[in-house]
Amino acid sequence: MSKIMQIRLSGFGGQGVVLAGTLLGEAGVMDGKFVAGSNSYGAQARGSGCKSEIVFSDGPIDFPHLISADILIAMSQGTYDLYRKDMTPATGVIIYDDSQVTAAENPGVRQIAIPATEAAIKDLNNKQAANMVLLGALVAATEVVSVEAVEKAMEKHVSERFRKANLAAFKKGMELGKQALA
Repeated sequence: MSKIMQIRLSGFGGQGVVLAGTLLGEAGVMDGKFVAGSNSYGAQARGSGCKSEIVFSDGPIDFPHLISADILIAMSQGTYDLYRKDMTPATGVIIYDDSQVTAAENPGVRQIAIPATEAAIKDLNNKQAANMVLLGALVAATEVVSVEAVEKAMEKHVSERFRKANLAAFKKGMELGKQALA
């Protein structure tokens, strides 16, 4: 039986959840994994709930949708509250933006606070880079994909105009993810 990793990125429309999910999925493909993914938005394009779900496997994927998240990235309180209960028991990990989310007790689930929005504003002068900060923290904390694959995925999916800023935010997230694990 194939080893499967299920990841849900969540927030509200306009935070870059779908881009982060696209980059994560593409990086998985570049690393030679089997990958399936889906995205969904609320009724409004901006401001309503949004999620990107990616299933990774070392073999063919029989059911391409997330059943129970091994990892949850939460960029908003509403999506944290909605999805934190859908975690894989005993092994689940939640990585959340600590300026946007107040964590609740979730027995058996490891929770990692990352100051993504704060770092995006203070260190990068770009609030919209919080998604890449969290993507970097995810890669540093879990090593689900390689750094090189994410960088290649950015070359493919991020406009050259924004690539340098996204890469800087990703690297800042890697740094914050490593600090959170220490």
